[in-house]
Amino acid sequence: MKPRFNKRTVLILAGVMVALGVGLAALRNSPFAPVTQVGAVEAARHTLQASLFGIGVVESRRNILIGPTSAGRVARIHVEQGEQVKAGQLLAEMDPIDLRERLAASRHALARARAAVSATQAQALEAESRFATADASARRFASLKAQGFVSAEAERAKGHEARAADAAVRASRANIASARADGERLTAEVRALEEQLNNTRLLAPVAGLIVARELEAGSTAVAGQAVLRMVEADSFWLRVRIDQGRSAGLAVGQPASIVLRSRPGESFPGKVVRIEQLSDAVTEERIAMVAFDALPAGLTLNEMAEVTVRLPARPDVLSVPPAALVRQDGKTGVFAIADGRARFRPIRVGVRAETGIEVLEGLNGGEAVIVQRVKPIADGDRVRVTSSGGDGK
Repeated sequence: MKPRFNKRTVLILAGVMVALGVGLAALRNSPFAPVTQVGAVEAARHTLQASLFGIGVVESRRNILIGPTSAGRVARIHVEQGEQVKAGQLLAEMDPIDLRERLAASRHALARARAAVSATQAQALEAESRFATADASARRFASLKAQGFVSAEAERAKGHEARAADAAVRASRANIASARADGERLTAEVRALEEQLNNTRLLAPVAGLIVARELEAGSTAVAGQAVLRMVEADSFWLRVRIDQGRSAGLAVGQPASIVLRSRPGESFPGKVVRIEQLSDAVTEERIAMVAFDALPAGLTLNEMAEVTVRLPARPDVLSVPPAALVRQDGKTGVFAIADGRARFRPIRVGVRAETGIEVLEGLNGGEAVIVQRVKPIADGDRVRVTSSGGDGK
């Protein structure tokens, strides 16, 4: 059978609850309120050595794709993944198909063109000699005609011979120009075929490391397709992601310590060499590129690393321990002790370090702030300091 509550009973219960609440509040604010033991330190000025933490990925700033400039079949590959190569080293060869035969034919044609130039030059010399003889004879007959020793017909015949010889000279010179042009065309053709043949030999443009064989011998590659992928040996760095909310003060040149996931017990020195202008709006992170001072042996691409960037030391700043920071009603602050009670003080924080947090507003310095408590506390609770310093909640 369900219990029945009348209006009077409900009012009595509500009154009891209100009385209990008022009593508890009065007891909490009375001298007889329970006391919570806490640890406290004084908000004071110190030198803060802040740092920024981020997760990085090993990348190469200069990735090089090695491939043919025209379509063809991969004939041979001379290097393996992970192999160190020198600049100019032969890495792979493409099937030249008929390039060698075409090059030989073009070279023979070029030789014939050069011989033709020599022949036309000889013909031009002969024509010039004939013209000189015919021209001298024509002038002599013109003089004899003027003196009446030869007929007009004889003088005109000699003039015709001189003009014909002059035309032969001009024709031979045109033949020389044509032969030379043909030779230049064939020279360009030979050079183009030589370049195509050279392009079938895939050479390392710089010293570096082969990181991938994209195709194998017998595969067909289109123009521009990568057969091998390599990186410059000294171009490894880390792409580091740092929380935007904690990235204040990040700058190029700042020192960093790098801990690779494959070597958790080692720390490698480095420095910030570039800060990307585009942040990640989804993850709310800034991206910085961190380079090693000296490349570790056996470094692999895409390896994860933990990176700590050391910011410049900030001297004489008001700070509190990180353990003092609390959140109350959506506000960041600390519990300061005043007259034996915990009083919540909202603060505005600046630089965050492992040893302390900079206080920009909310404290004047000298206040005792709570850093340890055995149970949660609220504004106005009675507290007793039983220890100083430490880190806890």
